[in-house]
Amino acid sequence: MNDRAPRVRPALDSGRRATIGDVAAAAGVSKATVSRFFNHRERLLSPDIQARVEAAIASLAYSPNPMAQALSRGRSGLIGLIVADITNPYSVAVLRGAEKACQDAGYLVMLFNLGNEGGREREALDALAGYRVDGFILNTLGSGTDVVDAITLHGKPAVLVDRRHAGMQADFVSLDNAGAMALACGHLLDNGYRRMLYITEPERDVSTRRERAAAFKAFCADHAPQASGEVFESEEGDTVGLDEALRRLLEPVAGGTRVAAIAGNAVVTLRVAASMARLKRSFGVEAGFVGFDDPEWASLIGPGLTTIAQPTDELGRSAANCLIERLQGLQQAPRQLLLPGVLKVRGSSRAA
Repeated sequence: MNDRAPRVRPALDSGRRATIGDVAAAAGVSKATVSRFFNHRERLLSPDIQARVEAAIASLAYSPNPMAQALSRGRSGLIGLIVADITNPYSVAVLRGAEKACQDAGYLVMLFNLGNEGGREREALDALAGYRVDGFILNTLGSGTDVVDAITLHGKPAVLVDRRHAGMQADFVSLDNAGAMALACGHLLDNGYRRMLYITEPERDVSTRRERAAAFKAFCADHAPQASGEVFESEEGDTVGLDEALRRLLEPVAGGTRVAAIAGNAVVTLRVAASMARLKRSFGVEAGFVGFDDPEWASLIGPGLTTIAQPTDELGRSAANCLIERLQGLQQAPRQLLLPGVLKVRGSSRAA
């Protein structure tokens, strides 16, 4: 082991932190012995050597580098979390749930925000892989093959949240979009709303947006002629187009048919609320409303906005737990967890 009698404590330069080499020199042992002390001291070191190393650590106020310790065991203790848009309340809420579960299991989360720029997905994965994260939780845009290629290249387990990636075999955690849309539309229909407009961000290749739009169309088809509906894709900044779509929805119809709008997420809900204000129309009076996501401000707009609340904390925790199980050696086919939404009824969808 090449351990010697303890030497006099080496003098440290002012402000310099002690190293494992300083501890070894002060204790009269090898650096390998100090490393064993931190990892397996109860099995591999004699009481005398343990005491010498402990004394050297105390006198030098030495603390080991947790990253170096983790890497020596083949793990960094880091999990990379990539989100499409950190300004979206949904992403923030899922992040909180994932972070709690990771913390409970002894992991730290490293966050990369794409800012809705699909071309940065590969950059994000490569950057986090450079920090030797143990695995990935991905709430990305879900388009292109860059993510699939990068995950294959880095060889790390990954879990998808909310958005699928074509061709990627991984655990998937999401809201039950079909069930949640049926819940929203059924509530409006039960309260007398017959003509509906579903407003979504552009579908493009985002699986969640496609699933919700498809579920909306399916509900209207299944409940015709009682219910009818159209889908409008709201581009960021296109206030004119959104105003015109809502104006058409609000046009008087023979028989006084009640109309309602459904927003695909909290971002769209804000756009719709701003448009209704510009048109000087009121939720719950001239148009019903249900929005996906339940931000804190939903109860403060108009008579209160009815929403479909996503179990965001549980989504984040479930995604983290799925990944941690994989890191602990779970070997089985990719799993799919679809969690139910909760209808929060407020004044915007009141019955006639």
